[in-house]
Amino acid sequence: MATSTAAVSVSAPRRRPQTVLSSILLAVIGVLFLVPLLWIVFASFDGDAQVTMKLPGTWTLENYTQVMTWELTWQPLLNSVVISLGTAVITVVAGVLAAYPLSRYSMRFQQTFMYGILFGAGLPITAMMVPVYALFVSFGLLDSVWGVVVFMAATSLPMAIWMLKNFMDSVPISLEEAAWVDGAGSMQALGRIVIPLMRQGIGVVFIFVFTMAWGNFFVPFVLLFTSSNLPAAVSIFNFFGQYGSVAYGQLAAYSVLYAAPMVLLYVLVQKLSGGAFALAGSVKG
Repeated sequence: MATSTAAVSVSAPRRRPQTVLSSILLAVIGVLFLVPLLWIVFASFDGDAQVTMKLPGTWTLENYTQVMTWELTWQPLLNSVVISLGTAVITVVAGVLAAYPLSRYSMRFQQTFMYGILFGAGLPITAMMVPVYALFVSFGLLDSVWGVVVFMAATSLPMAIWMLKNFMDSVPISLEEAAWVDGAGSMQALGRIVIPLMRQGIGVVFIFVFTMAWGNFFVPFVLLFTSSNLPAAVSIFNFFGQYGSVAYGQLAAYSVLYAAPMVLLYVLVQKLSGGAFALAGSVKG
């Protein structure tokens, strides 16, 4: 008696309705994020920009030429670079030094201490500004750029320590033990072994802290008064006039210039951190 065998299909399985629905939802969310970005780009080249998105009737660079002045753009951007770069460097250096003993040594209350650090990262900045303002008045640090840098580095440090410790835990301790046998101290092992292997993690934390400081509006707005000390995130108020009038074209051009350093920083860090884990396979499991 002849038997029939069912043909085996090797084609791709049908996409489930849930997958199609999630893809459509993600596409809609992507469009919602893309529309404001397109408005900024188009409005920056439009001499008659409005709040509605449209292609410029006449493409012009007049909006850029009007905002590219020292007082309006370049000085606030320079202040933003000083504040963000200073905050990121202080946070990363202090975070690495604090995360190293937490990663390499066992302490009795280490887990409780780590949860305390995480709690510090979750404190709302608005709740701390009243005592911080009084503290700045006592020490005479109001309208001080470096005072703002130190305070913003202190508020960024808890999350940076938590992130850097997790990155540092992935570096094999056996490499440090080999360096210790050769006579290297703890700081030498940290600088020559651990930091090169976690360069990408340091880059992630650096970008994270820099971005948070770059877009921080509330802290400089409260602690800085002189227009020459204000960062770009605060000086953007110059484009909002009285009675609701807004210079949309100049605001869009300023926004493009304001976002450009962040894009350049991301590209630069990606280039510098390439191959950071080249020694990841130096220890066999």
